[in-house]
Amino acid sequence: MTPPVITFFNNKGGVGKTTLVYHVAWMLADRGYRVVAADLDPQANLTAAFLDDDDVEQLWNSAEPRSIWSAIRPFVDGEGLIGALTPTPTSDERLALLPGDLSLSRFEDDLSDQWRQCLDGTRLRPFLVMSAFWTVLQSAAQRHRADVVLVDVGPSLGAINRAALVASDHVVVPVAPDLFSLQGLRNLGPTLRAWREGWRKRLGELREGDRPMPAGSMAPLGYVILGHATRLDRPVKAYHRWIARIPVDFHGAVLGETAPPPEPDPYCLAQLKHYHSLLPLAQQARKPVFALKPADGAFGGHARAAQRAYEDFRGLAIAILNASKASAA
Repeated sequence: MTPPVITFFNNKGGVGKTTLVYHVAWMLADRGYRVVAADLDPQANLTAAFLDDDDVEQLWNSAEPRSIWSAIRPFVDGEGLIGALTPTPTSDERLALLPGDLSLSRFEDDLSDQWRQCLDGTRLRPFLVMSAFWTVLQSAAQRHRADVVLVDVGPSLGAINRAALVASDHVVVPVAPDLFSLQGLRNLGPTLRAWREGWRKRLGELREGDRPMPAGSMAPLGYVILGHATRLDRPVKAYHRWIARIPVDFHGAVLGETAPPPEPDPYCLAQLKHYHSLLPLAQQARKPVFALKPADGAFGGHARAAQRAYEDFRGLAIAILNASKASAA
């Protein structure tokens, strides 16, 4: 049985998506699960969260496949097959990284072209290109003996993210309580459904059916509300107004439902605070906020906040796993 691939996706940037993937990955590893964290964002922010600049430079300049793009590039260029990519280890042997690469943006045009060519159904190559991410993710998960794969993508509705979602079993949507994030939610829902239906249609056209292909389920598991710190220009009343609208827009735009959402909403996986005071310490220590110790500068209130963060992310990690099991049942 292959591990579930869970992608964190919202086409609105700045909602804390990469930070969320990073912390959920560490929390699942802390809970005993074997995790692959995959960076499919051409900006490679998740990679930068795990590795320092020297490590990233060495990885990108390696003659061996070390990043997702370096594993895919020979196949895309017609010079060979998709390379086997061993995930990069972290300080916890249960957690490994599939590093991103800024050069991944070069894949965008090819993915757009191959998506159209899949409709022909007579050639296998367009399908192999569209499933390249899935091939790399599955191979890496097998090498790491992973229980789950978490994927970070950029805030885009472009071809790279479409291929990433084709490779995904489930989707978690991070949202912020503001108008722009809600608009991103309204854009994301119809796009997810169009991609899912489009991939199923293409698989139905494929005449060489003996090759394994991703199902492209991209089933929405739910949303995570990432709250803002209090601001003088954001009254509490307005903040709660946006909070109240998130379930309505998620059920309508993402799930395609017309009935009012239930209360409490089972698709609300968590509502998390912003840990602004802890993030600089965590980034310097290269660890999640909930793992900060006095040696990292987490004293007094910071130490208590780190403990609360542990409980928050533990609850979220459990909710994501339970939702993925229920969705797959």
